[in-house]
Amino acid sequence: MNTKKISMVALAICINLIGAQIALLFRLPIYLDCIGTVLIAALYGPVYGMIPNVLSGTIFFMMGDAFSLYYAPVGILLGLLTGWIWKYKKDNFVSLLITTLIVVLPTSFCSACITAYLFGGITSSGSSILVQLLKTPLGLTMACFVVQVLTDFIDKFVAMALVSIVDKRIPDKYKK
Repeated sequence: MNTKKISMVALAICINLIGAQIALLFRLPIYLDCIGTVLIAALYGPVYGMIPNVLSGTIFFMMGDAFSLYYAPVGILLGLLTGWIWKYKKDNFVSLLITTLIVVLPTSFCSACITAYLFGGITSSGSSILVQLLKTPLGLTMACFVVQVLTDFIDKFVAMALVSIVDKRIPDKYKK
């Protein structure tokens, strides 16, 4: 790990924190807390991709968001999968959709289990409202999974689309 990569990881943590604050402020049903994680995973691979989300989650936990630290396994899985799959992604819309889906399904399952079993479907996210609406017809775990897949897909697609755009504009000296 060199100074450039440490600085980029720190920037990614800030991006995650700012995105999450925007989502919480406007009570959006998406999270916006993974853009920095996706960026680092795309630039430096799966090992580095696991770092930003865990550290930004820890910072949020220290700032009073009791839920964030429990989702560290989701952030680790996100960074790992994104770093692994990003090198196979092509520069087209269909590839971006497929890449997003490959990342979203396992991370949504992990996140839904945490949300349902640890928190009863209620978190600090705006998507908790959707879980409560679907809980009666689907059951808590399935409601959490359906909401997670829908909101995670939109959230991760936005993150991956933004990172795809930024990735093309970042000079090669910052990518290695």
